Amino acid sequence: MSNFFALISRMRYIERWGLMRSSITENIQEHSHMVAVIAHALGAISRDVFGKDCDPCRLAAIALYHDASEIITGDLPTPVKYNSAEIEDAYKKIEENAENTLLDMLPQALKNSFTELFCIDEGSYDAILCKAADRLSAYIKCIEERKTGNMEFLSAERQTLDRVLSMNLPEVDYFIKNFIPAFEKNLDELGIMR
Repeated sequence: MSNFFALISRMRYIERWGLMRSSITENIQEHSHMVAVIAHALGAISRDVFGKDCDPCRLAAIALYHDASEIITGDLPTPVKYNSAEIEDAYKKIEENAENTLLDMLPQALKNSFTELFCIDEGSYDAILCKAADRLSAYIKCIEERKTGNMEFLSAERQTLDRVLSMNLPEVDYFIKNFIPAFEKNLDELGIMR
């Protein structure tokens, strides 16, 4: 018997944005779903628009599990996590230990399939696109909070967009140009209500 998926289902109990007053709560399960959707889109853009060798489905799967370690560690706020190189390095080790704890719960026959989703080279193209999807998801969260009138997220919105753009990825530029403006619309403007 494996506890792996029972623990994965607990992602919904880990709240994000702990230091921010949110109008819309978000847990890591919801966040991971949106990151997977965006990662898949970035992969499709990479492959279909820019002709690169990319597997959108693999990116989506990586993104689904990108914060799985937080089931064990919790969500450490960004200002704490990136406060210093020492804290960042120590937290990476804690995350790695948490990921290994989860992976060790899998039956041996499945372990390799999940290890390749959990343990990807941070400098790889897949990891870079997933990080971009993670940042785009955070940027969208900031837009949504601003739209509710929550000014708490204004500086986070600017900073997150700067971080996204600093990645200098054509896939991200394409996504921002073609998809981000729609996040400013209301339901009637999105065209499904007639």
